[in-house]
Amino acid sequence: MIPQKKEAPSVPIDAHEIVEQVHAAYELGISLVHLHARKSDGTPSSEAADFAPILEGVRLHCPDLVMCASLSGRDVQDPILRSEVLSLKPDMASLTLSSLNFVKSASVNSPETIQVLADRIADSGGRPEFEVFDVGMVNYLQYLISKGRVSPPFYINLLVGNIAGAQLSAAHLAALERDLPQGAILALAGLGRFQLDAHMVAMGLGWGIRVGLEDNIYWDRERTRPTTNHDLLQRTHDLVALAGREVMTASDFGALGFYNRYRHAS
Repeated sequence: MIPQKKEAPSVPIDAHEIVEQVHAAYELGISLVHLHARKSDGTPSSEAADFAPILEGVRLHCPDLVMCASLSGRDVQDPILRSEVLSLKPDMASLTLSSLNFVKSASVNSPETIQVLADRIADSGGRPEFEVFDVGMVNYLQYLISKGRVSPPFYINLLVGNIAGAQLSAAHLAALERDLPQGAILALAGLGRFQLDAHMVAMGLGWGIRVGLEDNIYWDRERTRPTTNHDLLQRTHDLVALAGREVMTASDFGALGFYNRYRHAS
């Protein structure tokens, strides 16, 4: 959503760049990809027309990769406009479970908006990628489950290190995990300088890892060396090898119930 070429020269802006970087990541090994679309000037877009060449290119080069489209509420608040991309039948779409503040902006997600987006994701044949930044969002997920608005399988990103959210501490992680639905697949993300430390924690716990330039544009904690999506992913693979873990394949992840149920219908 945020990085531009001037801050992060390797950030992919146009569809060709995005598809190329996804393909390189797929060949190295990833389970799913979280996608944003941009206008030609680099500003974020929620329009299906801007997502279409990205999803088409990824499907062509990475046919079994689970694709998750962002339905971010930073720039567009109308849930109908935010969910235009669902007409393209991505496998998953992000669903942030409350409003929240970032350092310089806010992501606005009213209860009505969250419920509309949850319903539209389900109607499109996809699954939500639940984004959890704080304990209240866990509680709201349980509320949606109790009302029958969402159902398993659940994939949940726990994002820590945001200035107005949960931090990378044992107490905060325990509070987040305690009330999550049983059997959910969890991934941990650390924002900014917390990314690498969050990855090492996730590795020890056997959780998934969310990695990439959306959360962190630097290689080092001191923020002196700009990095790339590929370098961040390669470092994750190096950690996987050291920890004696394995990367779940794209097809194995999709087979858990995360492929769009209309994936081959059109």
